[in-house]
Amino acid sequence: MRFVITTSDLEPLRRPLESAQYLSIRYTERLAEAGIDTSVGSVGDSYDNALAESIIGLFKTEVIKFLGPWKSVGQVEWETLKWVDWYNNTRLHSAIGYITPQEAEEAFYASLNADEKAA
Repeated sequence: MRFVITTSDLEPLRRPLESAQYLSIRYTERLAEAGIDTSVGSVGDSYDNALAESIIGLFKTEVIKFLGPWKSVGQVEWETLKWVDWYNNTRLHSAIGYITPQEAEEAFYASLNADEKAA
């Protein structure tokens, strides 16, 4: 990595050979030292992608691989819309006490309203 950045007669590094290298903190730090912006996330490291990667993995397993093969882009788009609706409104999430995100949001706003009434 260091050799590619500091040697001017080489082609620019477009992407690493190994995906893990791109996500490594050392790699990100080295890019910053060279004045190169990363596209990993808003803070410039791989930690902020963990949630997105987790959800994308679920989506691929539960929709793309399970329901495929696909006949059209429209079919994928429709199943994606259905899955997102199910994920947000029906699927129970262990991280929030085995309730749906919609129920968690409603409880959150209800607690805010209760606090305002008590004040």
